[in-house]
Amino acid sequence: MSLHYPFTEIPAAGEQREVAPGIFWLRMPLPFQLDHINLWLLRDGEGWTIVDTGFPDDGVRATWRSILDRLDGPVKRLIVTHFHPDHLGLATWLMEQTGAPLAMTSAEFLTAHAVWNEVGGHGAQYMVEQFRRHGLDADRLDKFASRGSGYRRAVPGLPAHYQRLKAGEPVTIDGQAWKILIGYGHSPEHLALYCAKLGVLISGDMLLPKISTNISVFAATPDADALRWYLESLTVMAEEIPPQTLVLPSHGLPFTGVQARVGALHAHHEERLHALENSCEQAPQSAAGLLDVLFGRALDTHQTMFAMGEAIAHLNYLEQAGRLSREIGDDGVIRYSRLSIQSAAH
Repeated sequence: MSLHYPFTEIPAAGEQREVAPGIFWLRMPLPFQLDHINLWLLRDGEGWTIVDTGFPDDGVRATWRSILDRLDGPVKRLIVTHFHPDHLGLATWLMEQTGAPLAMTSAEFLTAHAVWNEVGGHGAQYMVEQFRRHGLDADRLDKFASRGSGYRRAVPGLPAHYQRLKAGEPVTIDGQAWKILIGYGHSPEHLALYCAKLGVLISGDMLLPKISTNISVFAATPDADALRWYLESLTVMAEEIPPQTLVLPSHGLPFTGVQARVGALHAHHEERLHALENSCEQAPQSAAGLLDVLFGRALDTHQTMFAMGEAIAHLNYLEQAGRLSREIGDDGVIRYSRLSIQSAAH
């Protein structure tokens, strides 16, 4: 089954587009190359549940005010899929505006606080050292050091309490049972919501129709096999979700065809892995030295941050799968070499 897009007209600012019974699509702008995020407003009895919050921008706040003013009941709950700023950025503000509690997974809540406070291996100083070890040049390292992580600017405040959501537990919204599905690789404990009766999956960033979500390795977990975790999460999702399910992604258009999209993502990443293997055939290569192989275009500082994390994720996958070997040079830089068939057999 190929992908099908049942809703091709994008909601205007402040518009609530119903895509399934009691489920409304909102679209908010982002100040990045990826210029939008989809948010979801769910009827919940006499009130409403919001899934994800948007980026903290005055225009987005104004749009939210116009939406909240038109609602015919209270906001009962904010559910956030993961800690990234476009999803969590306005959570504290919306809690203040509505009085609604925040619900999310434990790892996402705690990671948000670690990143915000730059502790536990999270923060610009740790990222700079990680990228140095993976071969990034001094000029770009200096830009990261002076820029900082940027998370506090993108998430102005964090709540001190939340309702914990756990894998497999049902969440009841408007009398319907939604199952919590957890995905790994894009963030520590990314939450998706699946309602079998409505035939709807709110996929967050785990499953997008056109682009591959960023899979990064962070300084706090330098040996993480994040790409394998992500691909395994997709496989589980494809096995559990029926093909006709309407997928509501955080970016791009709603679609059906989970299995086709998961298959395409597996193929995309395997093609990238082969390209990296081939590039490490003749001489050892660092993650920074392989950015052109993965991306093939000029990258600004913001894009380089994601690109380095993704390159390391692919290289960790190959090294832990026995397809590349890793060595640390006298300069302290980690480089990777392709294993010959003979050496791999040993």
